[in-house]
Amino acid sequence: MKRLLPLLAAFLLVAGCANIPLESQPVAVPGEKPGQAPADVAEPVAGIDPLTVTRQFIRNSATPGTGNADARVYLDEEARRNWKPSPGLTIIDNTFGTVYDTSSPSANPDEQTVNVRGFKLGNLSPDSAFIPVKAEYSQQFKLRKQPNGQWRIVDPPQELAVIDEDFATNYFRVPISFYSQDSGAFVPDLRYVAAKPQAGLPGRVMDLVLQGPSEGLKGAVKDLLGDQVTTESNVRSTDDGTLDINLTGVGGASLADRSLIAAQIVLSLQTVTLSRIRLLADGTALVPEHEYWRSSELPNYNVDIAPNSELLGLMTVNGRVRSLGDGAPVGGPAGNGGYKVVSAAQSVDGKRLAVVEEREGRQWLRVGELGHDLGSVDLFGGSLSRPTWRPVARGGGGISGEVWTVVDHNTVARVTLAADGRWVKAGVDATMLTSLGQITELRLSRDGSRLAAVVNGQLVVASIVRTADSVALRAPRKLQERDLKDVVDVDWATQDHLIAATSSSTLPVVKVPLDGQRMDTFSGSNLTPPVHGVTAAPSRQNLVADAGGLWVASELGEVWRPQAHTVTDADPFYPG
Repeated sequence: MKRLLPLLAAFLLVAGCANIPLESQPVAVPGEKPGQAPADVAEPVAGIDPLTVTRQFIRNSATPGTGNADARVYLDEEARRNWKPSPGLTIIDNTFGTVYDTSSPSANPDEQTVNVRGFKLGNLSPDSAFIPVKAEYSQQFKLRKQPNGQWRIVDPPQELAVIDEDFATNYFRVPISFYSQDSGAFVPDLRYVAAKPQAGLPGRVMDLVLQGPSEGLKGAVKDLLGDQVTTESNVRSTDDGTLDINLTGVGGASLADRSLIAAQIVLSLQTVTLSRIRLLADGTALVPEHEYWRSSELPNYNVDIAPNSELLGLMTVNGRVRSLGDGAPVGGPAGNGGYKVVSAAQSVDGKRLAVVEEREGRQWLRVGELGHDLGSVDLFGGSLSRPTWRPVARGGGGISGEVWTVVDHNTVARVTLAADGRWVKAGVDATMLTSLGQITELRLSRDGSRLAAVVNGQLVVASIVRTADSVALRAPRKLQERDLKDVVDVDWATQDHLIAATSSSTLPVVKVPLDGQRMDTFSGSNLTPPVHGVTAAPSRQNLVADAGGLWVASELGEVWRPQAHTVTDADPFYPG
C-alpha cells in the first residue's frame, strides 16, 4: 500500500491530461521490428571496462520501454539494429558475479568474453505472471572494443535477466480478477506490469484482463471475455477524470454476463486507479442504465467464501475439539471425547465438521453436522492430513458439501455429499502434485480455485481444474524453494497470500504471495520454536501454536501475544 499511494496520487495528477496515448505492456513480441536506442537515451560513461558494461546492461534491462532502449545502448551498432529479446524476463538474485572467461582466452586484445553467474529466482512469463524457479544462472557475453575505444556487447542474449531489486522497482504487481463459475467468487491472478509511466497503468492492466487468465490458472476460472472481446480505443482519462473503456465484440452476452464482465474490469483496475470507470460496448453502456462504475458499488461476490465474523474458530486439544472463542468443547462426540480426534476442520459456512479419528490402529475420516454425531466415511489409512473444506458451491444451498484430505502422504482424496445423505469418495487427478514428494498438509483456498500444500517440507501451490466429470490439480509450483524449508503448516490469509509455519528458529512464521515472488518474515518475539501449527483467514488475527500454547498477531513485525484461551498442545483452525 505504501508503494501504491504515490502511484495513485501521480495518476490522479495526470488524469486530467486528455488524449494522452497509453501504451501497452512493454514486453518484447516475437517478430516485431528491431529498434535502436532513441537519441534521448544517453550513451554509457566513456572508458568503462567489459565487466562494468555487462553489469550495467543487466541493471538497465529491468527498465521497461520501447525497444529495451536503456539496455540497447550497451550494444555495438549491429547488435542495436538486430537484437530482438524474447518475451518475458529472468529474475536473478541481487548478488551476481561477472568474471572474465579464462577457459578460452581470445587472441584478439580488443575482444573479451565475460561470464555472468548468479542464482535464478524465477521467470516473468510472456503472460506477465511470475513463475518461481530454483536454478543456477549462467550466461556468456562477448564484447568488442569499438573504433572509438569503448567496449560494447556484440552478442546480447535473447533472454533478458534482471536482478530482484530492479524488478521490484520497475514492475507493479496487480491482482487481475477472474470469475469462478464453481463458487461464484472472483479469483485474483497475480500479474506484473511496468510501473511507469504511471498514467498508462490502467491501460496495461486492461490489456491483461483481455488476455485472460495466466497459464497457471487456466481451467480453474472462467474467461468471461474470451478471444473475441477487445477495446475499440486506448483506455484513457477524460477531462473530468473519468476512465473510459470502450469494448467491442461483447455481442449477444446476457445481462448477467455483462454485469460479471463489468465487475471483473472494475475489480482488476481498483489497485491502479481511484477514478470512476465508464464502461461501453460498441459505444453504448456495457450494462444498460449503468454506464459509470466504482468498486464500492459492486455487490460482494465473495461473501460466501469468507468465514462469518461470528465463527471464531476451533482447536483440537488432547483428542477433543474446542472453541477458540471461549475454550469450551463443541457439542457431540467430537467435543466430549467420544472420538479420539487427531485433527479437524470446520466448513466455511460453519455448519459442518470433519475430523480425523484414530481407531483400531488406523486413522479414519468422519463428517457431519457440527455438534452432532459425525458419520464415518469409508476413507482411512495409516495417516490422514487435517481435512480441508471446499467452499460453498454456487447453487449448493449455502452448505459446504466436499472435504479433502491426503491419505498416507501420497493420495489426495475427496469425499462429497451424495443425494441420499452419505459421504462418498470421489477421484482427484493429483499426479502432478504427488510426483513432487510426500504431502503432509493440504489447504483448499476459500474460493476453491487453488490449493496450498506442504510437500517434502516445502510450500507448493496448484490450481484446481474442474470439469463435468473430473477434478485435477494443475501447474504445481514450489514457492521460495531456496529459502523456505521445513514447512510444517500453511493456511490462506487472503485469496492471494499464504501464512506458513516452519520448524526453523530463524523463520518460524512467514507470509508469502501465492506466486512466491517474495517472502516476509513475522517477528519471532514470544514464540518458542518449533512452531507446529498456523491458521489464518481474511480479517482475522494470524494464530500460531508452539510448545507454549497459542499466539496471535495481526501484522508483520507485531509481537506475538497470548491467545485469550491458550492451552498447550492445541492445534487451531479457522473455518475452511
